[in-house]
Amino acid sequence: MTFIPEIAAPAPAQEVHPSVTSKAKRLIDIAGSLVGLAITALIFVPLAIAIQLDNPGPILYSQVRCGQNGRTFRIWKFRSMVVDADRLKHLVHNEAKGSIFKNRNDPRITKVGRFLRRTSLDELPQFWNVLQGDMSLVGTRPPTVDEVMKYERHHFQRLLVKPGITGEWQANGRSEVEDFEDIVKMDVAYQHKWSVTYDIILILRTIKAVFGKSGAY
Repeated sequence: MTFIPEIAAPAPAQEVHPSVTSKAKRLIDIAGSLVGLAITALIFVPLAIAIQLDNPGPILYSQVRCGQNGRTFRIWKFRSMVVDADRLKHLVHNEAKGSIFKNRNDPRITKVGRFLRRTSLDELPQFWNVLQGDMSLVGTRPPTVDEVMKYERHHFQRLLVKPGITGEWQANGRSEVEDFEDIVKMDVAYQHKWSVTYDIILILRTIKAVFGKSGAY
């Protein structure tokens, strides 16, 4: 794990967010990640076959992301795009506002990939990131390095907590939230409202959203 001084995190006077040091949150993360990894193991083979038949290449996709206080780590997902999709990003129009990238009809997404995203199955390998401690079940979504390099001063507050598989805006909007400033407001609101109970509420809301297939593309 490395640290990027240019996006160094909060000022020295900033207190560590209580979610970062919460033993209860960490225990829930460990338990949840073990369950998640067990589910991942059960469906890995059929998903791997489907991904290969649709678009031959790596089963898993990894990318360097920025976590708590700007520390970088490698995130893992089931591959939902064509091989070398990152190199084709400049050819796709960004429909979102600010330091995020979204396109409802991104041509790089494979047929199986659309199913994986709609059901959030592509996120399952991130339970490994949670078990390692780079992520939490609930937090803020980890941005890419190039996104963080474009941050304005107030955007850095969203990096004060561990990134999560789900969070405030995923549970309450998922892909329908397309303005980065709205995402920042929701991430900061999460930090103010945080508690172990609130994390559990967001997890339950996320499960409901996933099974209802609402707001994802």
